[in-house]
Amino acid sequence: MTLYGILFYLISAAVIAATAMAITRKNLVHAVVYLIISFFGTAMLFYLFGAPLLAALEVIIYAGAIMVLFLFVVMMLRAESSHESVFPPIQWLPAAFFCLIYVLVATAMSVRTPGMNVPLKMLTASPRQFAVYVFEYHWFSIEVVSILLLLALIGALNLGAGKDAGSDGEPTDYNTDPAGEPPAAAGSGQPGRRSNRHGVEDEK
Repeated sequence: MTLYGILFYLISAAVIAATAMAITRKNLVHAVVYLIISFFGTAMLFYLFGAPLLAALEVIIYAGAIMVLFLFVVMMLRAESSHESVFPPIQWLPAAFFCLIYVLVATAMSVRTPGMNVPLKMLTASPRQFAVYVFEYHWFSIEVVSILLLLALIGALNLGAGKDAGSDGEPTDYNTDPAGEPPAAAGSGQPGRRSNRHGVEDEK
């Protein structure tokens, strides 16, 4: 096995492990960090295959812009970590079934497909040629993706604003004991006082 083969298997194992950690974390910020590691590993694989432009795009677009957007959405929603299991046991069975089908199909394609040992001819394209091809034949897909990202950002802003409005709906009386009486009125002759939401004390 050559050095490139060893690097390929090591980076591939790191990408698979990081992706598995990303989909099984309860903390959303940790999941995003593991997903960034997976994207960096994918960029290294592209560079190893002789596609430095795709590696740069993977780092700039996915590990950079999209992951920053994901972090922004997570912070806007203020999602709390759940103490329950990430995937209920009833969901593991169909996931394992489809994973097994994928492994069997991939194995059959790699073993029984004729011409697998024939080396492919390397094609080169400059960044200008690549950009002209993408924006000439796939411009509609790019516009759809950009609109989806914009809608996701607007939805996160609306959800975050709704949470803030719901949390400020009722003022909280922090000077009331569990028994329901203000602390100044319990066991003393002084009238009880409590603070409203603006920090001004009112007599009860």
